[in-house]
Amino acid sequence: MPKRVISGTVIKKAGDKTATVLVERKVLHPRYHKTVKRFKKYLIHDERNEANVGDTVSAIECRPLSKNKAFRLLEIVERGEG
Repeated sequence: MPKRVISGTVIKKAGDKTATVLVERKVLHPRYHKTVKRFKKYLIHDERNEANVGDTVSAIECRPLSKNKAFRLLEIVERGEG
């Protein structure tokens, strides 16, 4: 089974080797047929502490590294302002 790849924006550095990523997706509302945004936050493992707040990153699914962390940093797509 292929691993999931998510992409989002780093909103917080959550301790050593961990970053919080906000993933935004657009879905069609079932009743009003309007596109609405849905958000979810993921903790990702950043082994070399490369990602900073504001960066756009992609992460790939891996084995559970802690209670809430099951993704690791794949690449930094775009550097944020800073």
